[in-house]
Amino acid sequence: MASYVIGDLQGCFEGLLALLSKLGFRKGRDRLLFCGDLVARGPDSLETLRFVSGLGPAVVSVLGNHDLHLLSLAERGERGDPDDHLDAVLQAPDADRLLHWLRRQRLAYRDPRHSVLLIHAGLAPQWTQRQTLQLAAEVQHELREPRRFSRFMSRMYGNEPNRWSDRLRGAERMRCIVNILTRARYCDIDGHFDYRYKGPIDTAPAGLLPWFAAPDRRSARSTVIFGHWSALGRVHWPANRVYGLDTGYLWGGHLTALRLDDRRLFSVAATTATRSIPRQPA
Repeated sequence: MASYVIGDLQGCFEGLLALLSKLGFRKGRDRLLFCGDLVARGPDSLETLRFVSGLGPAVVSVLGNHDLHLLSLAERGERGDPDDHLDAVLQAPDADRLLHWLRRQRLAYRDPRHSVLLIHAGLAPQWTQRQTLQLAAEVQHELREPRRFSRFMSRMYGNEPNRWSDRLRGAERMRCIVNILTRARYCDIDGHFDYRYKGPIDTAPAGLLPWFAAPDRRSARSTVIFGHWSALGRVHWPANRVYGLDTGYLWGGHLTALRLDDRRLFSVAATTATRSIPRQPA
């Protein structure tokens, strides 16, 4: 049995099938772990969700910002941005089942067999691996509890507070956890996150550094795997013990998988149709 972590799909079902073929994936034998953002912007979010959710216990997926946005649209009864191609999911006859499955996914997952932490975006410098899992569980409770879900979704958006504090409570606490786990790329040396700049590290504004390079990061001894950051430029940062698996398939790059058993990387290149989508950060 092999375990593979796969970067952001963003509705690119064709790319997923090509990658699974390259991996020789077999349902019932192998495990798939996804870094989040299963949906949005690509052409086949509906088929992607149907396929991934249909794999049952062979799959672990963490939630990304686009996954949460889909849940928010459904809860508010709104249509999505045409560029996100989410209306097919919202209008599907099995939408309730698919959205229920999505709501049950985690925001952080520790794989005990391979000693890795899987998230979508980033970690606060103050968080240990254990605290990350505890805070993720707080948000997961809000998502899964019907009486809390609607209120949570109505307060999820916004960039503040942009620094973690154990004293945060209520909506501000939940928003801060969600933003860091699903949107973070850069912070300053004091742990204030900047959610505006999305570009490469070598052109980052003065004072910003990747979240995984923050000084005294308390999760520094944990191996962390994440997606979200297609402009990162590298997959493996050995000194920081992180793997960034969003390699920009949607924007004409590659879809990448990491085999946990031996840390070997696999990838497939985007198709001609996918490369026609204008380049921009995911």
